Amino acid sequence: MTETARRSWVIDTRPLRVPAYRRLWVGNGVSFYGIQFTAVAVPVEMYELTGSSAWVGLLGVAALVPLLIFGLWGGAAADVLDRRRLLLASSLLAWVATCALFAQALLDVRSPALLLAITAVQAAGFAAGAPARNAIIPRLVGPELVPAANTLGYTTQTAGGVLGPLTAGLIFAVWSTGAGVTIAYAVDAVLFTVLLWTAWRLPPLPPLPSDDGPRPTAGLRGVLDGLRFLATRPVLLLSFGIDIVAMVLAMPRALFPEVAAERFGGGAAVGWLSAAIAIGSVLGGLTSGWIGRVRRQGVALTAAVVAWGVAVGVAGLAHSLWLAVALLAVAGAADLVSAVYRQSILQTYAPDRLRGRLQGVHSVVVVGGPRLGDLRAGATAAWGGPTLSWAGGGFAAAAVAIALVAVFPALWRYRPESDGPATR
Repeated sequence: MTETARRSWVIDTRPLRVPAYRRLWVGNGVSFYGIQFTAVAVPVEMYELTGSSAWVGLLGVAALVPLLIFGLWGGAAADVLDRRRLLLASSLLAWVATCALFAQALLDVRSPALLLAITAVQAAGFAAGAPARNAIIPRLVGPELVPAANTLGYTTQTAGGVLGPLTAGLIFAVWSTGAGVTIAYAVDAVLFTVLLWTAWRLPPLPPLPSDDGPRPTAGLRGVLDGLRFLATRPVLLLSFGIDIVAMVLAMPRALFPEVAAERFGGGAAVGWLSAAIAIGSVLGGLTSGWIGRVRRQGVALTAAVVAWGVAVGVAGLAHSLWLAVALLAVAGAADLVSAVYRQSILQTYAPDRLRGRLQGVHSVVVVGGPRLGDLRAGATAAWGGPTLSWAGGGFAAAAVAIALVAVFPALWRYRPESDGPATR
């Protein structure tokens, strides 16, 4: 393979030449890997304490509410405060919550209510910092490298989403439940300090001076200003809408246990189905050198969502485990592409003074869409069976996405424009 051909496919690493971005990328990647230990350990500990899946389900509610509230507030705050300081403060809150999880496990407190409360605090810390973390990217690398930077970030996070749970599983295979959750929390707390260090090393990122629109606030008015701007921008509305369609109609993960047991004989099948989308995203990211050169980003986003829906739909009809895994991996690669372009469009289309607030809305969409998809999949399966729910949802997502851009062509026509110099 020639050097030119290799560069056209291999993941674009140019953003790593920017020291500030490189440190942030390392911090995000290491911390996300560590977060997976807690993501595995908290449900395990809750079930060990209560013996009830209902209590385990309450963990999702405990995390979802602060994610929604503080995601919007963090977005408004990111347009008013220095984004470096906001990221540092929110990361510190999340780290303190992780340390609290470690402490309660080490002391064997055995309180389900305390576990729910700490989970909520940790989610609030993550949600408050997420908009700032994403809004920082264009200031660090410049608009031309935003797609490449997002691809690097998503690929690293997805790799952590695969490797983290596998490593956590090894911990629980070697140690007892009590010791395992304690070790898992300790690993997360140690690895999370890398993100604190990288946030500390970022350059100051105060709001840019602007005469465009009213002075932003971190309260309800600031959130409403962001929502009003979003309501007048069809490109952004459609980019959010097409993602909601993809996740609500075509996210099949709630069906994996039933399909694995009934169609593929149980055993390790559910693990392969659960990992397949993430594996595809990692492979898609590693072969994504072409992403940054695409100018018709609206077309690419639409095509990726359609590919996601079709691949999920065909996987729902597969009666071979490995065919289903392969098709879900294709869907995962398409999902990575759509996520990169959706994030890139948001970061470059919106003015800097509003990026934080719109990132807050984006966080809510990213958090809420898959959870609504789980609800949709389970309810549809109870009515029409898992095959209809899985395959029908995938094909419906592809059809609705095509219909959306046909009726509202603003997204289809979108091309990025230059947004000024990068902050090094």
